[in-house]
Amino acid sequence: MKVEITPTALIMAIVPILAVLYFLGLWIPLTAVTGLTVFFLIFFSEIKDEDPTFIIFSIIAIFLIVFVLLPISQLFYSALPEIERALSDPYAVNSIVTSISAAFTATLIGLLLGIPLAYVLSRKNFPGKSFVEGIIDLPMVVPHTVAGIALLVVFGRHGSLGEPLGQVGLDFVDAFPGIVVAMLFVSIPFIVNQVREGFEKVDPRLEKVAMSLGADRKRTFFTISLPLIKRNIISGGVMGWARAISEFGAVVLIAYYPRTAPVYIYESFLRRGLLASQPIAALLLLVTLTAFIILRTFTRRLKPYDGG
Repeated sequence: MKVEITPTALIMAIVPILAVLYFLGLWIPLTAVTGLTVFFLIFFSEIKDEDPTFIIFSIIAIFLIVFVLLPISQLFYSALPEIERALSDPYAVNSIVTSISAAFTATLIGLLLGIPLAYVLSRKNFPGKSFVEGIIDLPMVVPHTVAGIALLVVFGRHGSLGEPLGQVGLDFVDAFPGIVVAMLFVSIPFIVNQVREGFEKVDPRLEKVAMSLGADRKRTFFTISLPLIKRNIISGGVMGWARAISEFGAVVLIAYYPRTAPVYIYESFLRRGLLASQPIAALLLLVTLTAFIILRTFTRRLKPYDGG
């Protein structure tokens, strides 16, 4: 049985791999992949005719793919032998655990607060709606250090919320809640916008039909609207979690301790140089990439609601 493959698919799949192997100087794998590709094309595939525009665009796109893939591949290639050393470093492991748990907490809070807001924005027009939308998107354009300073003004030891909350034992400066607050601040736009996009695809007539049959707005929301956008909720959560776990600037200003993985990597780079920080960076990248792939794979298996 022959497998059909288009030139575009071939270019997008093979060329980035060959480029990375070339830049890494891995000549044996490069030769092997090239040989296997030729063998596959000759004996097992049928290359179908395709619009040349797609082929040209695919070749152009290769530069962007290689630009992203090459640094990651180089990092893994150079740090892979030292990852075991990073795993034996308790500070490195603790920093990764702190990052993952804080990002997970921030994502849950973001979903609990963001889903109602996304629903209101998708269903209602009201004075100042554009202003609210701009406020939600603001963390994406504010410099991270500015975000950290702004959070310190509010959640610092003498901040408008930090001081009264500190009196009841909830501290944010150099504490886990401070990390969560910083991660929540930078990730909330990704959560709200993704969930709102899902609600906008749900036909309001479905909700009106449910309410005409006796369901109130709350029951309609939980039995009709929310289940239809489960894919958007998971995608928003994944994007929010990914953005949260990568945050450095805001976190380092409000909560240097306990150290998150980005903070510990930066500290290792300053104190011991590139060689010392590479294994920790590769370990964090490996953990987050694995989690990201698993979550994305699970999300794709969910049937999307197309509004039809």
